[in-house]
Amino acid sequence: MTNVPPPAPAEELVLIDRELAHLDARRGQLLHRRAWLLQVLNRPLPPAATPPAGPRQGPAPRAAETPAPSSRSAQNVLLTLGGILLATAALAFTLVGWGQLGIAGRSAVLTLVTLAALAAPALLVRRRLVATAESVGVLALLLTALDAYALHEVAFENTGAAAYTAAATTFLALLWAAYGLALPRLRTPLPAAVLLAQLPLYLWALSTSATPLTLAWALLATAVLDTALAVLTFRHRLPAATNSPAPTASATVPHHPDPRTPRSRALSPLGPLAEVTARATGGIALLIALVRSVGSTTTPEALPACALLLAGAALALAATLLRPRFAPALVAGLAAVASVGGAMYPSLPVAWVAPAYLLCACAVLAPASAPVLSGGPRLAPLRHGLRWAAGLVGGGALLTVMPALALTVLTGPLSRAVDPWQGLPATARATTELDFPWDRTATGPLIALAIAAALALAHRRAPRPATAAGALAVAAVGVLLLPTALNLPYVAALVLYVALGAGTLALASRTAAFAGKAPTGKAAPTALSYTALATGAVAALAATCLALASRETTFGVLGALLAMCVLLAARTPTGVAGAVGAVAAVGYATGLAVASAAALELPPRHAAFLVLAVPAAVALLAARVRCAPAEYAATVPALLAVVLAATHLPTLALVLALCAVIAAGTALRPGRREARWVAAALFLLATWVRLAASGVDGPEAYTLPATVLALGVGFLHRRAHPATSSWTAYGPGLSTTLLPSLVAAWADPHWLRPLLLGCAALAVTLLGAHRRLGAPLLLGGVTLCLVAVHELAPYVIQVVGALPRWLPPALAGLLLLAVGATYEKRLHDARRLRTRLGRLG
Repeated sequence: MTNVPPPAPAEELVLIDRELAHLDARRGQLLHRRAWLLQVLNRPLPPAATPPAGPRQGPAPRAAETPAPSSRSAQNVLLTLGGILLATAALAFTLVGWGQLGIAGRSAVLTLVTLAALAAPALLVRRRLVATAESVGVLALLLTALDAYALHEVAFENTGAAAYTAAATTFLALLWAAYGLALPRLRTPLPAAVLLAQLPLYLWALSTSATPLTLAWALLATAVLDTALAVLTFRHRLPAATNSPAPTASATVPHHPDPRTPRSRALSPLGPLAEVTARATGGIALLIALVRSVGSTTTPEALPACALLLAGAALALAATLLRPRFAPALVAGLAAVASVGGAMYPSLPVAWVAPAYLLCACAVLAPASAPVLSGGPRLAPLRHGLRWAAGLVGGGALLTVMPALALTVLTGPLSRAVDPWQGLPATARATTELDFPWDRTATGPLIALAIAAALALAHRRAPRPATAAGALAVAAVGVLLLPTALNLPYVAALVLYVALGAGTLALASRTAAFAGKAPTGKAAPTALSYTALATGAVAALAATCLALASRETTFGVLGALLAMCVLLAARTPTGVAGAVGAVAAVGYATGLAVASAAALELPPRHAAFLVLAVPAAVALLAARVRCAPAEYAATVPALLAVVLAATHLPTLALVLALCAVIAAGTALRPGRREARWVAAALFLLATWVRLAASGVDGPEAYTLPATVLALGVGFLHRRAHPATSSWTAYGPGLSTTLLPSLVAAWADPHWLRPLLLGCAALAVTLLGAHRRLGAPLLLGGVTLCLVAVHELAPYVIQVVGALPRWLPPALAGLLLLAVGATYEKRLHDARRLRTRLGRLG
């Protein structure tokens, strides 16, 4: 490699000067481009440093350039305050000082002030004072409105307020529009004209007729004009640069203006504003027509409102075709459904109103799926809007059947569960005692099944998980409503619910199994599987509650549902469906056990053994087929058996012992070793309950089994983990017996318990000293000392009572003096003792 030496200082200085000259030239180009861009955006040019005339010849110092602060905010504040003051003065003059002038004076003042305010913005715009011109223009618009008011007070006092206001707003809207087109750099006149143009037709209608439909027609006509303005504005909007490209930063900036004309720039914000006003006025008109159509009592009375709705639908459809948007398409579909449905509403029974609107929604949905609308992204908003409109109507129709569904699935079955085995009712409607108008919901199954069919057809054309799941859920709603809608016999309703539960659970099992066999491995459950599982659970619960009406139906339905749940768990051993099936199978087996005990008229403590057979059977089956959800669910019937036996202590002890046996058997299986602690605890509880039932009140009878168990666990743990402290391994077990026994010994007047406790404490202390274990040594020693104090306390009291009264204080003083004299040595001995105790295991 060749090492290039650094340049000389003189050469480096020349290079730096040359680079600075290039940077200055580049800066001048950028400043020229900035000036052109500000001119295009109609902004006043803020002060900026002018570029240097030529390249720099030497490394002169460069001052830091800071742009001057913009005065735009101060200018806006001043202009706003000036406009407010002028408007206030004009208003005060019109309302207060107007009567002091004659006719000629009034005319001259109005003419001069208004013409001056209207002419001033033109001069200001020529001088590039656009913001000032904007403020004066707003004042001019306000003055024209004040002129219209003054003219009414002088020459048209007898004219109706609504008619004169309609004429005045029409004239002012045209005037403001012409003014805005004449001065396109002003941004206020044209939007103000559009907003003011919303009033004339409504005011004309209000002056001629006050009927709501007339006003709605006026609003709809206004929406038509707004829509036309929006479409024309959007269609005639010009691109930002078509003929003359913008200058680049590296070229000389041309001095030609923005290719968009000022008029096109002034018209550009009118499109969104016209859209908003069209939606507001059209929406209000359609709402008025909808209320009138629903509130009509005869078809001829509803036809005018329906005609208005149809006209609104045509307007929204035309707007969508001219400028595709989702919202107008949605309004078109809803308005069309409301129009046709409103015409049929007065002549239909209440039960058939929702199906009629649903039929209209299907008619709207048909064009959305037609081949003529299927192609091209331009018509996509129209298709989506019509489909959403049909979906909203279908959702509203489905909401009308929800009260009947709640009574069918919740209130009726729950009434059977609260008061079981009272006999089978005659019909499905007899399950509830509420006075519900069933005739008005007789078409509920038809509505639900029609919506399900539409969703199924949509899924067939465009398969989606949501449509399939929705079709299944809505179809299940229709089937659940069939018994009460048709007033079927009670047994037929029960069979139908069981069949629905079986079918949906089978579908859940099939879809879950299919997902598990997917090539990608363990696939996630689909939405259809979840929906089928949920509907099956609802149907099964409803059938279970309804089956409690009699003994025969209870055993038959519970047995059938138990078999279905077992099959579901067997076909899908993993996943949500299998877990739900296993848990439900345990629940239905428990229900059969409780029902059997009730049929045999067994007392609760004897029924506990039948219920306890369920977790025993689950534990036996789990030894062959591992199913964790079923094992966890089996704890519920075990707790139920304990609750049932709680009123009889000997039976409760036996139930706890059997639960301990089941837990011990479960602990023998690999992966279930943690169950041994549950078994030990249950055995201990069974022992305690048995002792309590036998009238044993000594604390040692209850604490010694726990101590033996805890010491055994601690010994095994310490052997497996030698670093474990003796306080962790043996402290809890020793405390369990020593502390209660010590309390009992202090309250026991006999000598046997203190003697036995002292011997046991002495043995524990010696064992702790021999094995160098801190917990047995200290716990045994403290207990032994306290027992000795308890035994010697009477004699000490007698000796203290025989001594002179001055002797105890004297002995206490000598003791304090001795301790104080040997304080450092005693402190050192205490530290040595603490160290030695810390070394113990």
